[in-house]
Amino acid sequence: MATRLNRTTLVSALIVATALALVALGLTAITNAGATTAAATRSAADQPAAASHVMQGHKMAAAQPVAFGDDPDGDGYIPANPPVTGVEPSQEIPPHRYFHEFQANCSVTHTAPDDPIVYPGQAGASHDHTFMGNDTTNASSTTASLGAGGTACVAPGDLSAYWMPTLYNGNEEIRPIGPQTIYYKAGVTDYRTVRPFPKGLRFVVGSPTQTAEQFRDHPGMVEGYECGESYHNYDFPAACPTSPDTQLNLRMQAPSCWDGKYLDTPDHKAHMTYPIVTGANQDVCPASHPVALPMIEFKMAWPVNGDMSQVRLASGTGHSFHYDFFNAWDDATLKALVDHCVVGGLQCNARGYDENNPGRGAALDENYELP
Repeated sequence: MATRLNRTTLVSALIVATALALVALGLTAITNAGATTAAATRSAADQPAAASHVMQGHKMAAAQPVAFGDDPDGDGYIPANPPVTGVEPSQEIPPHRYFHEFQANCSVTHTAPDDPIVYPGQAGASHDHTFMGNDTTNASSTTASLGAGGTACVAPGDLSAYWMPTLYNGNEEIRPIGPQTIYYKAGVTDYRTVRPFPKGLRFVVGSPTQTAEQFRDHPGMVEGYECGESYHNYDFPAACPTSPDTQLNLRMQAPSCWDGKYLDTPDHKAHMTYPIVTGANQDVCPASHPVALPMIEFKMAWPVNGDMSQVRLASGTGHSFHYDFFNAWDDATLKALVDHCVVGGLQCNARGYDENNPGRGAALDENYELP
């Protein structure tokens, strides 16, 4: 009897001990899971906004930057070499000039499901893009490869890559015809402080995931989609006048204030920002991004009209429009245009010539090259 009791007691004790161990393990697992979640939350909070750069509308989402090309350590940051330091944003009022700009006129070269900024080295990972300017742009493009490429811009020194989501009418690809206008303007009031882009700078303007309201309120928005007498559309209009001369138009401006530190960041935006308006109603770069660069403005025209119900972007609806810029200008050519036209307060064409101020001459010769 005593033996049976001892065995019973031993079994009961083992059962209790096992149960307690399981409870302890469960509590440990819960605690560890909570700690992991908290750590992940802290880690996410410590990163720049949108550091994961997951972008809806692409075939795949690259949750983290990858080691490739200009970013060999794969952290998403490409440092400027050398960085620009010691710059104070200017709040001075310059001599009045109505214009301070020049044009880059660049044609479409090709389309492809590539994005060398968001998906570097990952061919086919993106929705389809329409590429202008550099004729070698693909998923594997780097600063060096673009510099060794050719260009469909009228100025041979503009080896930069420009791209945007491809536009379709039903399943028909619609490409802009001929050279498109890409303005380089002063985004700040003191246009005298604008300096050329550093080689290798890249950024994304807008987002494929933005809502119609976000597209409308985007700081780079000009007037939305236009066709005929229809303006201020923040998605594709239902119809455009059927005429050989009617095209779908859109203008969108890029941020022009740079932090002076990085040529790219994990979200492809944090190193750039838009000027802020001060109390004197001036456009001034903020202290966090004190370096004034040219403000790029895409002015795109697609040869599509009539019934627009089947018009779409590769990234989705009209308000998913966004574009990318990867600077590969010849340094001396870009500096000549910026100094003559932007800093000089002129309204220049792609030669750097202002027809209203012929006495000021041109930055480039008749072949759009440095004289």
